[in-house]
Amino acid sequence: MREKILTFIEKNSRIDLKELAIVLGVDEASVVNELQKMEEEHIICGYHTLIDWDKAGIEKVTALIEVRVTPQRGMGFDKVAERIYNYPEVNSVYLISGGFDFMVTIEGKTLREVSQFVSDKLSPLDSVLSTKTNFILKKYKDHGTVMAEQAKDERIEM
Repeated sequence: MREKILTFIEKNSRIDLKELAIVLGVDEASVVNELQKMEEEHIICGYHTLIDWDKAGIEKVTALIEVRVTPQRGMGFDKVAERIYNYPEVNSVYLISGGFDFMVTIEGKTLREVSQFVSDKLSPLDSVLSTKTNFILKKYKDHGTVMAEQAKDERIEM
């Protein structure tokens, strides 16, 4: 039942619990109890709203920053990751394969704000060897949701 609940709420965290219980063939109290347990166990780590900031008319700059680091002796990458994810500007930090060690995502109001974060806070960290900053120019799909306007099919049905 857990996996089914997680699958449903991952797609829509606002799903009506009574409706979910019916789909799963259980009572609503069972769903509520299972959700509470998963929250306590930190299986469910939060509920988020996906916003199209462009349509809201609010400027946001999102950057994907690749970071190459020297792992700390005895702690590996974890201690370095902790220093990075504790900055409030940071949305996510991933340990990745390839030429870099971490992928860090941040949001700022301007390109300058993002670049200042990289130059003033991230790059000066002792373990950081290099960074490569990529800016999101347009979001087509985010967290499974299509963000771009889809072209209307204007063909005439025959």
